[in-house]
This record gives sequence, structure tokens and C-alpha cells, in this order.
Amino acid sequence: MIRAYFSRHAQTMVGSLGRMVGQPFATLMTMGVIAMALALPLLLNLLLSNVHTAAGNWSDAFDLSVYMDKAVSANRVASIAKQLRQRGDVAAVRVITAEQALAEFRRDSGFGEALDALSDNPLPDTLIVTPTLAASTPPGTNALKEAIGALADVHTVQLDTEWVKRLYAILDILRRVVLMTGALLGAGVVIIVGNTIRLDILNRRAEIEVMKLVGASDGFARRPFLYSGVWYGLGGGLMALTLVAIAEGLLSKPVDTLAKLYGSQFHLQGLKFSTGLGVLVLALSLAWIGSWFAATRHIRRIDPT
Repeated sequence: MIRAYFSRHAQTMVGSLGRMVGQPFATLMTMGVIAMALALPLLLNLLLSNVHTAAGNWSDAFDLSVYMDKAVSANRVASIAKQLRQRGDVAAVRVITAEQALAEFRRDSGFGEALDALSDNPLPDTLIVTPTLAASTPPGTNALKEAIGALADVHTVQLDTEWVKRLYAILDILRRVVLMTGALLGAGVVIIVGNTIRLDILNRRAEIEVMKLVGASDGFARRPFLYSGVWYGLGGGLMALTLVAIAEGLLSKPVDTLAKLYGSQFHLQGLKFSTGLGVLVLALSLAWIGSWFAATRHIRRIDPT
């Protein structure tokens, strides 16, 4: 009994695929529209995830400049640097002594003669603290800034992340836009598949009437159209992943070139296997929903009498 049930489903599934193969142009057109509807939000989401990763890799933008009190000894500066390196949210600490800072300023500013007139070095010892990637966010760096500022002998902690906050705000807006776009295009996939199935039902109306005359239920008549929807979804999903892979290949080299110009080791990240699998499941689900609604509605209206 169970074997016969699955055998009938397998025959229906293969039969629906055979009908679609017999109309290659119409089938590819429908799958292509589904692929473009899925590929657009997928590409936008891939772009956003790469921008987020790139922003996280701009560690210099999140560095904290810790200015020590003038009276602090070199041993105390080294002790604070060691203490900060042991924190879980700190990736690296670089010590710039007052003498090193003055030498760099003398070299870069061109005020060497004026600096010679100074009786002592006005610059303090400085620590350049680089947070970890996980802590390289506005909340994470602000928390680290407050913790360092509470240490004894620390005069000022400077952190300029206003532009980073703006970037994250823009990314959040774009992420919502991508979600809304994906939802609209997902609804479009349901409508596209539903309309395709509706036309298929109209073309096979006489066949469905005969099936009903010999006692077939609406569910039995609907089954091949549901499998057609599944095939449309699977084909459209695979084509969408192919389009994204092609776009990734075209953009990879220019992105690497741009990253090198900025001294970054960033590389364009492609889709993960789990994401690709999720896209296929989503495509199958949307196509099945569209075919189910269309087939249920229109087959129910067919009265063989």
C-alpha cells in the first residue's frame, strides 16, 4: 500500500517533468524570471554581508588612542599595556613613547626648529589599543573606551567612530530595504508560478474533466501541477545560485584590486553552502505555495457535468 502510494507520486513527478521538458522555451522563461526574482535580493544581501565584513576588517578605524599622564613612569606604561593585552576584547596594544611621538611629529610637521626651543617634551606616552574583530563595533569600542578610561594614570582615551556609527546605521537601513525587496519579490515568485499553473490547467481542462468523470478527486487532479511548481522552484533556485556565482566571479578581481589599493587583505566572500541550500528550500516553498493556491482554486471550479 505504502509502496504503491510512493510509486504513484514518483510517476506523477516524472510525468510533470516530462511535460515541462516538452516545452523547453516556456519552462526556461518561467524559471529565468524566478531566478532573477531570487537573485536580486540574494546579491544585495551578499553585498551587505561583505561590506559588514570589510568594515570589521578596518581595524585602524576602531583603534583607541590612550594618552597617559605626563608623570607616569615607563614601567607603569608597560604594566598597563600588559594588563590591556590580557583582555578578551583587545587584539593588540602598541606603545608609543613620548620621545617616539616627538620624533614623528618633528619629522612630519616640519617644525623642527620651533620644537628645539621647547624646554621639555609636551607629548605624553601613548598606547594604541586595537580591539578584536568581535569588539570592533560602536557598542564594543565604547565599552572598551570606558573601561580603559577608568584605569589609574590614564589621562584621555580618544575614539573617533562617528563615521562608523553612520556606516552601521546605513547598513541597517539597507538591510531592511533588502528584506522588504526580498519579501516583494518572493510574493512575485508565488504569483508567477501561480499564473503559469493556471494557464497549464486551462490548457488541460478537458483532461481534468475526464479525470473527474471517472472519479478522480480534486487532490489527485491537482498533484501533477504541484510537482510542476516544485520543478519550477528547483530550476529557478539553481539558476539564481548560478547567476550569483557568475556575479561573484566577475566582481572578485576588481574588489581584490581595490582592497590592495587601500592596503587591505579583504577578499570577496561568496555564498555559504547553508545559504545556498536555504535559497533552494525557499524557492521550492514559494513555488509550491503558488502552485497549490492556483491548482486548488481552478481545479475546484472545473465541473465535468
